[in-house]
Amino acid sequence: MSRKWFTMPAAVHLFLRRGNELLLLRRFNTGYEDGNYSVPAGHLDGGEEVKAAAIREAKEECGIDIDPADLDVVGVMHRKSTDERIDFFLTASTWSGEIVNAEPDKCDELRWCDMDDLPANVIPYVRQAIHNYRVGKWFDSFGWDEQG
Repeated sequence: MSRKWFTMPAAVHLFLRRGNELLLLRRFNTGYEDGNYSVPAGHLDGGEEVKAAAIREAKEECGIDIDPADLDVVGVMHRKSTDERIDFFLTASTWSGEIVNAEPDKCDELRWCDMDDLPANVIPYVRQAIHNYRVGKWFDSFGWDEQG
């Protein structure tokens, strides 16, 4: 008898750093968390390594190229919202090219923000992941109870 294994979406989120600042993108016209800030992010396409997915998303969303050696995986989150997800968080402070809004149909603002002074409307799990990164917490679960 063949067993059907549980699967869930996996995504990468990229912390592009400039000193103590992170690049935030305000979501627009996506149907999910529109008007709130996130970081460059996207789903793994399948058959795609985590760093490769982050490099692809950086190019698609910000128009920049990142060398795999300049990327570090800094966290993993097992998250529950409307469904269950695994999120990988990576950071880079070196890239080539100029950062631009390469997806104006999905993002209406790019903004560098000091990590000590993030806007109030950062998506909650992204805010938690940024905090985790800053305190060196590599794994977290989010959304499994009322407190998140």
